[in-house]
Amino acid sequence: MSNRPGTTGGTAAPESPAEGADAPPDRGEESWVSPVEAPPGPGERANDYDSFAEAYAAENETSLLNAYYARPAIVDLAGDVAGRRILDAGCGDGPLAEALRERGAVVAGFDSSAGMLALARRRLGDDVVLERAELGGPLPFPDAGFDDVVASLVLHYLEDWTTALAELRRVLRPGGRLIGSVHHPFVSHLSAPPGTDYFATRPTSQWWELGGTKHLMTFWDRPLHAITDAFTAAGFRIDVISEPAPGPGTRERFPEVFAQRESGRFLCFLFFVLTKT
Repeated sequence: MSNRPGTTGGTAAPESPAEGADAPPDRGEESWVSPVEAPPGPGERANDYDSFAEAYAAENETSLLNAYYARPAIVDLAGDVAGRRILDAGCGDGPLAEALRERGAVVAGFDSSAGMLALARRRLGDDVVLERAELGGPLPFPDAGFDDVVASLVLHYLEDWTTALAELRRVLRPGGRLIGSVHHPFVSHLSAPPGTDYFATRPTSQWWELGGTKHLMTFWDRPLHAITDAFTAAGFRIDVISEPAPGPGTRERFPEVFAQRESGRFLCFLFFVLTKT
């Protein structure tokens, strides 16, 4: 399969660095990520999480951009989730679902990678409903079955969000929330080659070196207006767009990253809370 949307478990590699204190951490600090110097070949397999599930899950268990940034931001935006039914879209090996369950939510999840789902079952146990499904295809969940859906760093695997957002809206009850994150369009543009059209929806690729092997990853960058237009066209009200600070303890855990960032903040992902209208 050339593309595997619906797989990250609330994780993703960093963007290329932009200049300045607000830039995401330098690739030198995330040495498992490197640029694709030439366009991938037609038979090149991309986003194949089954081939590096164990190594990927281990890398992201304590990483800056995932354990200390992306996941805490989603949990914070979700707020009090006690008793709420939450679907984790692209659950990966289940760290976000686990965090929400620890706060009292009733969680379920889906992912396109059998390898990642096996790790999620090991983490979450047999009492959590976990299904193999593609984001962007039909989901094996009933209409209005959830109070919230979390979609952390998964939508940017898709060129077209129409079907994915329609399905996520379908499984939400009236007034339910979609809480998620994507690559920040401003950072994506600053990281792009000179002359790149900011207003285009365009693919971008990078290599992840995990488990001693390089793996090709491809994402779709788009401008801010394309993100917000897709949300409203799908029948969501935009309640929050956030550029949060990293979670508590981040500066102490990664002092070298913040030596030149007096604010303790950087741009990397864009977070949102939407309500089904």
